[in-house]
Amino acid sequence: MIPQESAGWELPDWQRQQADLITDPAELLALLELDAAELPGSLAAAQDFPLRVPRRYVDLIEKGNPRDPLLRQVLSVSAELEVAPGYGPDPLEEGDHTPVPGLLHKYQGRALLVVTGACAVHCRYCFRRHFPYQSHLSGKRWEQALAWLAARPDINEVILSGGDPLTLTNRRIQQLLDALAEIPHLRRLRIHSRTPVVIPERLDEELLALLSAPRWRTVLVLHANHPREVSDSLVDRGRQWQRAGITLLNQSVLLAGVNDQLETLVALSDRLHEAGVLPYYLHQLDRVAGAAHFAVQDEDALALHKALRASLPGFLVPRLSREVPGEPAKTVLAG
Repeated sequence: MIPQESAGWELPDWQRQQADLITDPAELLALLELDAAELPGSLAAAQDFPLRVPRRYVDLIEKGNPRDPLLRQVLSVSAELEVAPGYGPDPLEEGDHTPVPGLLHKYQGRALLVVTGACAVHCRYCFRRHFPYQSHLSGKRWEQALAWLAARPDINEVILSGGDPLTLTNRRIQQLLDALAEIPHLRRLRIHSRTPVVIPERLDEELLALLSAPRWRTVLVLHANHPREVSDSLVDRGRQWQRAGITLLNQSVLLAGVNDQLETLVALSDRLHEAGVLPYYLHQLDRVAGAAHFAVQDEDALALHKALRASLPGFLVPRLSREVPGEPAKTVLAG
């Protein structure tokens, strides 16, 4: 826990929670009263991609259940070390779409800023788990990206990503937004973040004031995969942000053993709607090395999506999609 600052003020609760992490698989297994027999594989996998999970999120995991769907998303396991054909370090070939460090340009009219390499949680299926952040986040990274954006009047939307942009302080976010506001052809701001799912307190009043300023029509895209991740606190804050005019969307990844059952996806859409969040995408897994054990076959995904359409109103059915490198947009498998 971060102590009170000597200047007499205390860090926001979300920052203290973000610093109070579990990074040792042995501690996580002990807290959840799980058998340590899996520890050698967990430790080995964590060497390749470190374990990182806030205690706030661990509170949502069922103790004594090694197959808990939330645990499966964060616990390093030996299966991550298995080599799977077709799975590699850069599944979306993002290295081919980097005109300047810290900026990705894949789709017409939009550009993505890699504003940080930090995340509040390390999801084991993360498609950027091998991303070379050190080459994107060194030196005057924002200056180069901002100059590129300013010289491209065809870009009207900027997407803040990472890592997770909401791990940055509000002050740092404001600095970036002030710089972006100087570029007149930028009309839309989109932020992709999982932090509010694992630490709902990140959606604080100060951040809301920043993002609801008249300069931007802000879209916040959350990343929840399971209905239990949509806590009561997130529901309350999501409704507040919706009332303030922020567009709230959710994108999920279809994950074996996590949300590949109809009742789970129905409950997730219902719970998101309670929070003022619309389901947006249900992604097929990006084929990143270390995540093959999460894959769901296309025929199973399509059957699941068909059943989902029969169970929910259309506005609560996310589009089943896949990102194919080199394509001008995401490939929609079922709408």
